[in-house]
Amino acid sequence: MALSPGSEATGAEAPGAGPSGAGPSGAGALARLARERVDHRFKGLPPDADGRTVAELAAERRNLFTGGFTTPVLALSAERLAHNLRLMETYATRHGLAFAPHGKTSMAPQLFHRQLDHGAWGITLAVPHQVRVARAFGIRRVFLANEVVDPAALRWIAAEMAADPDFELICYVDSVRGVALMDTALSGAGRPLDVVVELAAGEGARTGVRTEADGAAVAAAVAGAAHLRLVGVAGYEAQVPGAAPQSVRAWLRRLVALAADLDRAGWFAGAERIVVSAGGSEWFDAVADVFAGMPELSAPVLKLLRSGAYVSHDDVHYSRLTPFNRVPQEGALEPAFRLWAQVVSRPSPDQAFLNAGKRDAAHDLDLPVPRVVRRDGVERPATGMEVTALSDQHAWLATAPGTDLEVGDWVGLGLSHPCTSFDKWPLIPVAEADGTVVEYVRTFF
Repeated sequence: MALSPGSEATGAEAPGAGPSGAGPSGAGALARLARERVDHRFKGLPPDADGRTVAELAAERRNLFTGGFTTPVLALSAERLAHNLRLMETYATRHGLAFAPHGKTSMAPQLFHRQLDHGAWGITLAVPHQVRVARAFGIRRVFLANEVVDPAALRWIAAEMAADPDFELICYVDSVRGVALMDTALSGAGRPLDVVVELAAGEGARTGVRTEADGAAVAAAVAGAAHLRLVGVAGYEAQVPGAAPQSVRAWLRRLVALAADLDRAGWFAGAERIVVSAGGSEWFDAVADVFAGMPELSAPVLKLLRSGAYVSHDDVHYSRLTPFNRVPQEGALEPAFRLWAQVVSRPSPDQAFLNAGKRDAAHDLDLPVPRVVRRDGVERPATGMEVTALSDQHAWLATAPGTDLEVGDWVGLGLSHPCTSFDKWPLIPVAEADGTVVEYVRTFF
């Protein structure tokens, strides 16, 4: 699927990145996406576009508001998407961080490649199926932020590594039992699978070893495994109980100290570089600060940041929590999503209903937020209205006295939590500020 004309040139890679994290097969797979036919599978697209290829539809440069698109329709801002990609590339470079953005946010191979073009070392993923998607589109460096104990998945990973000597995959380990299961499943693998010890962010956190002693035991188990190689440590700082600047930095210092302890014990023997990785989308400023003080280890250190939500950002959750609020001198991300819905009922002066609901809008963290109203080609701020609930296919809209809102009006909604916004839309128009749709982003959930 073609990018918009004049899309950004390849950016410089992050420190320690080396060759690109994408292989030549990626271009062919993206080209196949462009030949996919538009039909009823893709909601919001113009009904009269059925039968066209995605490339043909993109070439028509239809207008989102007058080109036959049906509501509800989710769109990405071309300008804001480009801005966010550039900003995080600049941030990672400035702070000496390698960057493996979390691909589970979008599961959009086109965006994976744009992230790689903007200097990403590779792509982070969460489960083996997501790795299969990435590999189908030529991604050669994957950080799998999970322990994998499924024998079928491990055999597939081993086969991919055997078939492509340039394919690099790093995944978590957090238990001696997990190490044993992985080693057994990888029996006969041609080269070892690189793993990192995951350190939990405290009691009550999600996965990961709870203590440094547990981490050392897992490292020892890896050393005794025939098909695994320990290359570092990792974790997720947002899981720190009551996460705050002081507690997050304290946990990050524990992570760095664990890397140093395991290195002194000789558990990274044979590693060409030592990976130390953290960083969601809420605390990457703390990651940058603590990682800047990383001690010298026995091999070069790959300081790997994994933030993913930045690519689209959002209007509520991450707009409140982004580190750029704490360090505004470094720039600001911009919410790139807009869900357009229409007023389909105005039963009373204090209530209206839109034709977008739970099937269309993320609602796990916050409800959508009305941002703009569009009528007869004119946009104005969506003042005096609030989404109070979602049904499967409707948004309940409370309206203040005197609110000018009519049946047929288009309402542009801001969304919260990109990770559960992308997954509701298999094909997303990317529109310029005037509404011209210049490309379409395909997702695979």
